Amino acid sequence: MNRWRISFPTVLTITRIILIPPIVYAMMHNWWGIACTFFVIAALTDILDGMIARWWNDKTWLGACLDPVADKLLILSCFFALTLVHGPLIIPSWFVAIVLIKELLLIAGTIAVFCIRGYIPIQPVFLGKSAMFVQTLFIMWLFACSFFHWMPIKTYYAMLGLVLITVCASFIHYVSICITWLIKA
Repeated sequence: MNRWRISFPTVLTITRIILIPPIVYAMMHNWWGIACTFFVIAALTDILDGMIARWWNDKTWLGACLDPVADKLLILSCFFALTLVHGPLIIPSWFVAIVLIKELLLIAGTIAVFCIRGYIPIQPVFLGKSAMFVQTLFIMWLFACSFFHWMPIKTYYAMLGLVLITVCASFIHYVSICITWLIKA
């Protein structure tokens, strides 16, 4: 099997990566309807790539590697842009720092396990998918708030807290998986 084969699900993943600059550009110009439309398309590619790969039994190593990278780039790019725009609700930089540090630590841990074990199966887990889902909904909600000039502060803090909890829970779960893999080494 060719590890670098580009299947249709992988094309969807690459499309998600290609959509990131237009999303951020639209956000920086306060074009919230356009940003949200591109973001929804990107989120749909995230749903479809995995479903199609499973349905067609067309999973590839490249797709398995690119999918989490595309997810991280999309979410982090949007969060970074949301710290810079002048909308009714912005993301605090400490929140983006927590998400970024979590992602960097996971990448470093994955590389460490790979160096020690020589192999690491790239498998999505429920908490990781839940964190991605909650972050995606949060970003779409922020787009809607910006588009309609809403400022629901209590809901904002509740959603920010929910995102933070799911991000931290998924991080703890991935760390436990990493430790398990290191113990098996």
